[in-house]
Amino acid sequence: MKRKSISEKTDLSRRDFLKKIGAGAAAALAIPGCGNGNRTALPGEESGEPAGMTYRTNPKTGEKVSLLGYGCMRWPTIAGTSGRDGDEQLDQEMINALVDYAIAHGVNYFDTSPAYCKGQSERATGIALKRHPRDKYFIATKLSNFAPSTWSREASMEMYRNSFKELQVDHIDYLLLHGVGMGDDGMAEFRARYIDNGMLEFLLKEREEGRIGNLGFSYHGDVKVFDYLLENHDRYKWDFVQIQMNYVDWRHAKEVNTRNTDAEYLYGELEKRGIPAVIMEPLLGGRLSNVHNHIAAMLKQRKPQASVASWAFRFAGSFPGVLTVLSGMTYMEHLEDNVKTFSPLEAVTAEDREFLEETAQTMLRYPTIPCNDCKYCMPCPYGLDIPGILLHFNKCINEGNMPSSSRDANYRKARRIFLIGYDRSVPRLRQANHCIGCNQCVRHCPQSINIPAQMRRIDRFVEDLKQGREF
Repeated sequence: MKRKSISEKTDLSRRDFLKKIGAGAAAALAIPGCGNGNRTALPGEESGEPAGMTYRTNPKTGEKVSLLGYGCMRWPTIAGTSGRDGDEQLDQEMINALVDYAIAHGVNYFDTSPAYCKGQSERATGIALKRHPRDKYFIATKLSNFAPSTWSREASMEMYRNSFKELQVDHIDYLLLHGVGMGDDGMAEFRARYIDNGMLEFLLKEREEGRIGNLGFSYHGDVKVFDYLLENHDRYKWDFVQIQMNYVDWRHAKEVNTRNTDAEYLYGELEKRGIPAVIMEPLLGGRLSNVHNHIAAMLKQRKPQASVASWAFRFAGSFPGVLTVLSGMTYMEHLEDNVKTFSPLEAVTAEDREFLEETAQTMLRYPTIPCNDCKYCMPCPYGLDIPGILLHFNKCINEGNMPSSSRDANYRKARRIFLIGYDRSVPRLRQANHCIGCNQCVRHCPQSINIPAQMRRIDRFVEDLKQGREF
């Protein structure tokens, strides 16, 4: 199934969405959360009804967690708001409907953070989930004390306490130290955020007292921090760890971003210690659902009825040590497709893995900027729409509309598509030429993108196109 453009997606009316999920959701809510499927399960896995959601067992608690987890970073906004400026209004009615559909079809893991949706995600997620019995879902949230102003014990404690208030709960099922390894000095920043202020010791006590069910961390960047935390597993007893994993990052993470670590190593270290893995970025920031047309044709030829995105989700979900695979599903078509992929999961074969490794190597010949559209770089003090600029650039590469040489036969067509699409995607006052290189965005990027350098690169490229200069 081809994924629609943003403009096509926003044309879907709220009424159409609610009508579509209505009767089906009500019927599906009557299906038990898990049972015995009609296929062989992977270790630690249980299937629902023959067409039902696949579940994995939390080895500590015995809880049955849906293999598809809902990432709440990209909740939909009401049409007409910017979606990037920080003043956007979340569409609570649509969020409620998405959550209803997800729970009706077996999804029971919802992952949010105080940092998501410009601070609005926890509240919106709490409102939507509060309408369901508390034993129908697991809430995961994070201590997202990125800014130095939140590193003090008082500020971190206030953030932690506020999560309970926003989510309207008296306990958090899965609590993460958010984004360990980020920053210029990953270990120093980790210590400032969680050790020097006593917050990690506090969270360990909160787990003992039952206000936290499972304690873990999400890893980005400096592998020394990852290794340190696992070396001290006997002390901290991590219940789970969240890592970035997909069929490109499995063995080629550093080719995408030099600071990243191959998922094969990360997953292997967790598996050796029996620590369940929660998977983020299974689509590599959406890039594995919007691949180059040549790659999409390869995937469709091998499995014509499957979506391009389903290959990435199947890859991540096929590892038995994976507890859940997160997907930020803003639109109904994404939610439906992903539910289908995991209901039940068809694990990739050894031949499929070889095919996906070849696909990954092919993808690396089309070098895109590793933006995951997390918006941690926003707002830009000078008004740039940083994710919008990077995503348009990547989109043109993937769709084969990148004017690579003025001597190419399709140069004029590709030039026109790029420039018109750029103006439509990003208002002119928010384009790359307005970057002054203040570097405020750089330290917040989990992918360690040198954003000012990329803005200069894209601005030069756009100017060359406008002036019709030879490449």
